[in-house]
Amino acid sequence: MSEPVDCRYYYGNFHRGRDVEECRLIARNRENQRPWKRALCDTCPVPGILRETTCKHLALEASVERKFGLFDRVSLYAICTEHIIELKNPKRCPACETEKGGDG
Repeated sequence: MSEPVDCRYYYGNFHRGRDVEECRLIARNRENQRPWKRALCDTCPVPGILRETTCKHLALEASVERKFGLFDRVSLYAICTEHIIELKNPKRCPACETEKGGDG
């Protein structure tokens, strides 16, 4: 059995013989073309981003994309819903950081 996944979007149901696993972040993206596999969780950046982000209003969209024609990887699109800006680095929102600095 694989390692447990520490991510708010991972769903696993193994109760009474069930074997259901999914990434609910990827599942809600209707434009995703590639299938999700449990192995993607091992390299997924989402749990680290959720722990380390400075954005209080982070919204993520994820899809599975093929990298280098060989490997499937999780690809992210992130925005700050408060300031309506696309975040190139989902761990940092310049507008939220500025607000945080002004409160102290």
